[in-house]
Amino acid sequence: MRPVRRRYSNPWPGSVEHGPTQVLRWALERRRNPRRAGAAPVPAASAFSTPRAPERALTATWVGHATALIQLGGLNVLTDPMWSRRASPLSFIGPQRVIPPAVPFDALPPIDLVLISHDHYDHLDRTTVKRLARRNPDARWAAPAGVGRWLRRLGITAVSEHVWWEQEKAEDLSVACEPARHFSGRTPWRRNRTLWCGWIVRANGRAVHFAGDTAWHPDFSDVARRLGPFDLTLLPVGAYEPRWFMKAVHMDPDEAVRAYQAIADSHGNAAGPAMLPIHWGTFRLTDEPMDEPPRRLEAAWAQAGLPADRLWLLRPGETRAASAS
Repeated sequence: MRPVRRRYSNPWPGSVEHGPTQVLRWALERRRNPRRAGAAPVPAASAFSTPRAPERALTATWVGHATALIQLGGLNVLTDPMWSRRASPLSFIGPQRVIPPAVPFDALPPIDLVLISHDHYDHLDRTTVKRLARRNPDARWAAPAGVGRWLRRLGITAVSEHVWWEQEKAEDLSVACEPARHFSGRTPWRRNRTLWCGWIVRANGRAVHFAGDTAWHPDFSDVARRLGPFDLTLLPVGAYEPRWFMKAVHMDPDEAVRAYQAIADSHGNAAGPAMLPIHWGTFRLTDEPMDEPPRRLEAAWAQAGLPADRLWLLRPGETRAASAS
């Protein structure tokens, strides 16, 4: 991935950049066909270890949206931390949470590593970043190219920036940046000035794949071949309707299962990873009902004949532990 005229782009055919005309069309369609609300998920109690889990353990706690607390290799890892009420630069307007963060911020264990997938407000929240920096001044941050500068302005010094396929290793920890099909920009005039990505974290024999925010693309199998195998993959399954608008930036549940199969099939003789579906049930960003993604995902998973125990369909706040390796 290389910047083109100081902007980044997706390399796959069909990665169309929607502009004001398409946004207006979507707004008009919404007026004629209002969004179906659906029921928000009910949070569950968490069971993560404090301050840290044993080195050989692997647990995942879904906080909500793309935020998860991963414990592996004796480390505490956060993905796309978001604890604010709105995904917006303003406190009084913009997408609002339908459920609060399922893990209270003050209940978090010490954080060792924070993974940022891109700079959209529902994935990179200024208030949350500042709170984490104050509470965890020694935490390391991994960000796609261009986002590190934004983090440094908030006082974070231990941040590394990466482009796709780059890897960073330190003792028993490795972090790799993987391709994603999405876009970036916190303002219309900053569109695609920074990169977007997913991450693979490997520590003490355990590996977790966090796909970030992405549409379907054909490189999931290549990611698994080059950077796998994984014990756990976090794949987005929500914010997908209407498809004519969202298909280029978000997977629906059927495409998420297809992505999982590409990853699992590329593991060779190793067992397929567990899958934790994320990016649903927290913000009303698009037109599908809030409770549709998990129902569609379970149906697609069963139709594909995938093992039921490999689908970690968690409630917000719920913790799941992998079997001993």
